[in-house]
Amino acid sequence: MTTIRDVAKRAGVSVTTASYALNETGSIGEATRKRVLEAAEELNFHPNAFARHLKRRKTQTIGVFISSFGGSFYEEVLEGIHSVILNTDYELLVCPASRSTRRILLHRQVDGAIVFDPTIANEPVLKLASRRFPIVVMDRSLQSEFILPLLLDNPQGVREAFAHLYGQGLRKMLFIAGALDSLDNSERMATFLSEAEQHNLHVPVHQGNFTEISGYEAAKSIQQSNDLPEAVFCANDQMAIGFLRAMKEHGLTAPTDIAVVGFDDIPLTRYMQPSISTIGASRFEWGMNAVRQLIDFLENETPFEPHRIPTRFLARQSSTLISNTTGDM
Repeated sequence: MTTIRDVAKRAGVSVTTASYALNETGSIGEATRKRVLEAAEELNFHPNAFARHLKRRKTQTIGVFISSFGGSFYEEVLEGIHSVILNTDYELLVCPASRSTRRILLHRQVDGAIVFDPTIANEPVLKLASRRFPIVVMDRSLQSEFILPLLLDNPQGVREAFAHLYGQGLRKMLFIAGALDSLDNSERMATFLSEAEQHNLHVPVHQGNFTEISGYEAAKSIQQSNDLPEAVFCANDQMAIGFLRAMKEHGLTAPTDIAVVGFDDIPLTRYMQPSISTIGASRFEWGMNAVRQLIDFLENETPFEPHRIPTRFLARQSSTLISNTTGDM
């Protein structure tokens, strides 16, 4: 069996120099490094990857921690991440919420992490983040030199949606909120209520949890009160879908009876009847940006550059009383 000693002997260098060349470490000349690699090729020697990673304390793996694999939302983010990984020497380890998540993070079985899972608390993320273990978070805002908060520009899209509803003369509005522990939900609700306050409008808030059933139940509750709003903003598309389903069961139509807006621009919203007005962003670009910055930090210690992923309002049938929708499909 060929060993590194054989390679060193063939190249005419010490074992230490051969190790530096094969592991891309140490300070050796390019000519020497090339001679060692040629010797390894001639002897068909391939260093044990696991042992090399232990020595370098590198796994060449990026960990992505997400709530689940389900739905187009996460699929598009993961596709963006994967498109970048394909052009690097890194591998990808995707971990949906599970018991193993904490073990993988605490034992640093990956070189860096992208966290998109609200079940992972802030405290361990803050404690783990370091120069040797940078982390990108996509669902919270944390302050650290070694953490990149990469978030959607929620306020931008919400302001556009409010202007769309208000510009059509709709004044009696309602907000269906998502999960209480969600930063996205908090920003969307705060922006919508702030816009309403600036126009001297009071907007009641009905608590949901981002699921279709919570949107459905919110609509049922509102219909039973016999005090229908003119417009409803749902903090995500799933709740908007549930809301519209309940409306249909009660013989109500959007936007004639109630104008409805969601958030996320999941593909189904384009094909519903009516098509759902929503706020979209490039989730593919979001994923690409997250992993690019993470790898730049790992490879070159390039400082993170926090910024918001742009969003835009897509006016479709569910909220458009006036003809001519704007930029939807």
